Amino acid sequence: MFVRRIAVVGTGYVGLTTGACLASLGHRVVCADVDALKVARLRAGQVDILEPGLTDLVTEGQAAGRLAFVEGARAAVGDAEVVFLCLPTPMGAGGAADLSAVESVARDLREVLPYGAVVVCKSTVPVGTSVRVAALLDRDDVAVVSNPEFLREGSAVRDFLRPDRIVVGSDSPPAAERVAALFAKLGAPTVLMDAASAEMVKYAANCFLAMKLSYVNAVAELCELVGADVSSVTDGMGYDRRIGQSFLRPGPGWGGSCLPKDTHAMLRIAESVGVDFALVRSTIEANQRQRQRVVDKVRDAVGGTLAGARIGLLGLAFKAGTNDLRDSPALAVAELLTFAGARLVAHDPEVRRPLVGMTVVDEPHEVARDADAVVLLTEWPQFRTLDWTRVADLMAGSVVLDTRDHLDADALRRAGLVLRGLGRPQHAPTG
Repeated sequence: MFVRRIAVVGTGYVGLTTGACLASLGHRVVCADVDALKVARLRAGQVDILEPGLTDLVTEGQAAGRLAFVEGARAAVGDAEVVFLCLPTPMGAGGAADLSAVESVARDLREVLPYGAVVVCKSTVPVGTSVRVAALLDRDDVAVVSNPEFLREGSAVRDFLRPDRIVVGSDSPPAAERVAALFAKLGAPTVLMDAASAEMVKYAANCFLAMKLSYVNAVAELCELVGADVSSVTDGMGYDRRIGQSFLRPGPGWGGSCLPKDTHAMLRIAESVGVDFALVRSTIEANQRQRQRVVDKVRDAVGGTLAGARIGLLGLAFKAGTNDLRDSPALAVAELLTFAGARLVAHDPEVRRPLVGMTVVDEPHEVARDADAVVLLTEWPQFRTLDWTRVADLMAGSVVLDTRDHLDADALRRAGLVLRGLGRPQHAPTG
């Protein structure tokens, strides 16, 4: 494998993982960020992102002289052969992706990119962004390639080093092959295509996953009403190879840094060409209803009104294994509970800072103190092994609502608690 000189602009989840992993493959990587304090911390091996294996890769890469951190994009691209843009593309006005960071960096780098460099859009961007970046660069010698990321928070390093596939798209086949060669050591299936198709792949994949999650949440609701158990139903579904086991667990709704913004962006892309993508729109609407459905279950658990009710929350991050609160369904449910008059006490193993509308405590059992109900919203493994007898003693009520089908029903029953979940028959005993 040829060793390449690579610049990575942006050191968020995607940028830092990309830079550290490419360095681990033997490339020489310089990562840039506009935040001087963040750059200083990374140089010292201090990684603020909760991502297994990432700190070790950053430390090892710097020790080997293959990974460096600098302030500002221009400082990173001096002799770079390939420049990865790993910049935020948050939800903008009307749901469309906000490309201001990508466009700003493209303008900034136009005059300083080395001759013959390849610019790679790693950020999730709408169809046509590669063409837009190429126009902003206005360099006939510089090719633009789309290489969407498929990294899951909490397993980003593993996903990068053991990918299901690598997608590379460009209207310049030699440039696409050059980028694909960076990952040759991984031995993963590589799919080469045009830039527009590569840009669409990420949106199409994420919207499909969001639809699958909304679908299983709707199935769970139906199971409650007809006397079926959703865990049995999804178990029977998952063995079908056409469906698979993943993304078949009901929950309080989907969230995180990708699915909400990508589903909205897909709607805007469709609308821009006159397509009514009703499936995606319904997926988003169903997700909003799911959060309210959880609140309704909490209301039922405390006797019909949330005004003045004390509710303990277990989990705030959008999923276990991360400290990311962006578009967390747990926070969305908490906001609705607060709006209904509930008083909230919450604990998350990786979220220790104060949050508006709730008291955040350091000890998980403390969420149960005088609580009328306890609600599990994030599937942290340590919640399974709480002292449920202690929880029962501390609570004013007796209902624990498990929105992730995560807890040990027998352990709660032995403690004298009433376990309620999603997708279980309403008339059946808990458990």
